[in-house]
Amino acid sequence: RSLRKTCKTLGPDESNSEQTEDELAERRQSVCMNLSQTLRTTQLLLNFHGGQPVFILRPPSDLVNFLRPRWPVECEVISDSIQHIEWEPPEPEPFHKPSHKESLIPAEDGPGNVVYCSDFATKHLYFTCSRVGGSRGSTSCAKFLDTPPDITLEFESRFESGNLQKAVQVGAFDYELTLRTDMYTEKHTQWFYFRLRNMKAKMIYRFTITNLMKASSLYSLGMRPLLYSERAAKENGVGWHRAGSNIRYYQNCSENNDDGDRLYSLTWTLRFPYDSDTCYLAHCYPYTYSRLQYYLKQITSNPAVASYCEVRTLCQSLAGNAVYVITITSRGTSQEEVRNKKAVVVTARVHPGETNGSWMMEGFLDFLLGDSDDAQVLRDNFVFKVVPMLNPDGVVVGNYRCSLAGRDLNRNYKTLLKDSFPCVWHTRNMVERLVAETEVVLYCDFHGHNRKNNVFMYGCDSHSKLFKFQERVFPLMMSKNARNKFSYKSCRFKVQKSKEGTGRIVMWRLGIKNSYTLEATFGGSTLDDRKGTHFTTGDLKSMGFYFCDTLLDFCDPDQTKARNEGLVNELCSHLACFFNCFLSTSGSNSSDSDGLPVHLLHQQRIPEVS
Repeated sequence: RSLRKTCKTLGPDESNSEQTEDELAERRQSVCMNLSQTLRTTQLLLNFHGGQPVFILRPPSDLVNFLRPRWPVECEVISDSIQHIEWEPPEPEPFHKPSHKESLIPAEDGPGNVVYCSDFATKHLYFTCSRVGGSRGSTSCAKFLDTPPDITLEFESRFESGNLQKAVQVGAFDYELTLRTDMYTEKHTQWFYFRLRNMKAKMIYRFTITNLMKASSLYSLGMRPLLYSERAAKENGVGWHRAGSNIRYYQNCSENNDDGDRLYSLTWTLRFPYDSDTCYLAHCYPYTYSRLQYYLKQITSNPAVASYCEVRTLCQSLAGNAVYVITITSRGTSQEEVRNKKAVVVTARVHPGETNGSWMMEGFLDFLLGDSDDAQVLRDNFVFKVVPMLNPDGVVVGNYRCSLAGRDLNRNYKTLLKDSFPCVWHTRNMVERLVAETEVVLYCDFHGHNRKNNVFMYGCDSHSKLFKFQERVFPLMMSKNARNKFSYKSCRFKVQKSKEGTGRIVMWRLGIKNSYTLEATFGGSTLDDRKGTHFTTGDLKSMGFYFCDTLLDFCDPDQTKARNEGLVNELCSHLACFFNCFLSTSGSNSSDSDGLPVHLLHQQRIPEVS
């Protein structure tokens, strides 16, 4: 009775401001948590309909729901539905060839005209609660601080996976852009994705992103940004393509807040194909949470695929978005037959800005769920556990690296904080149970890489005489199957202390000898007939195909082709001579994203009231 009385005070009040509604949402979430603790059950949920409290039973956790994405309550989100067609260029798109004489056009005197500013990320220091559609406030104002003239571009990024915090017009066709850091951090600016309108065709525009944090970039090696024109898509069927000239990546004169770290700029010029078009610019081919949900809906609605594929909810993210897990295997004639199968675990998108990981994942699933003989052999002999998007919250809000805990999930696979890092906690727990039941022959996490071209792998050097160099066989076979995309020379196998919390090393320490990350460049290939060309979505998908093909070669179930041990030893001796064991994995340094979740740090700082 007391609880119901409390709940009645949590109904809507028409006089409430937006800030009051946010506070109301926090109070409701707090009451729900208290309910679970008081009744000692998580099966009873508190919901609100028309402002009245309603008690409902929690649905079974394994049921799949494809609900609209949930956002932090402070996020302003426009209602537009953003969709892009898939398209493959008729010829590989070449790298930009810098002349090293690109001049920096000086900005006009004065601070410039702020034409877009989305500052929701600064409203809260840490994540509190979420709702479908984000903030209840109006999204009609893109924060134009001055009325833009006819020639001023209209910017927008308040949509799923979008990232642009501010645009300043410093010349008639010259704009300085500021990216939003990962939410609840002051770090990680790399991913960008935003919309443009009101452009003039054939005019040369210059864009300069001013707050990048990496000292080196593939843009210095010829990578070009991506452009999407809605009119070109509608009239000519042309989708995302490389665009931009006079590209330069350089250190600027600014510093990052109190850290004193230098910031870097990316500048390029661009001609739009049409007047008054709707265009998008992006760092890599976008792949949203909603797109994944659409893909999974197609799987679950196909009776033939459903006979050997189950889609379930592994857990809920911090914001309440579903983290899906897919189990793929042929149905055995008996439970014993299914239990005797070996397992393979594949995951992706622990880093939300690495969208190329999702394109490889889609290619992997397309192959594995297809009707080819090879796909059937893989399903007959293995149980595949697939988590296609480990960090849905980061994907939704347009983060580059972190979750809403303000931390890099790929440094927290050893965590005991189940409620703060649910996605990686439940993934590790699933793998621990799987290892106890059967042999897991391979684990692989799909990533993107911002400083090296080609596709390559990071593994774990066993330092065991019995299994010496075994971890190098699979990457070497990948390089044979994808000669013009996969570089074995770029593979690394050192187990670094700073990477102990990564999925690759944690799974290796659980006993999975072949534990890898598959790294795909944001740029393109430097190999064979694809040298000097960008990767397309088709190229990234093909890496998923090659992964399956290599797995079939690596674990060939045909006993007549059983591996000759002498041949393996000979291969390993070649590998030993060919490769230095102790080279660094040269991955990203996320030490600034280690530690407790941001919301727990702030709770610790709140003084107790006596």
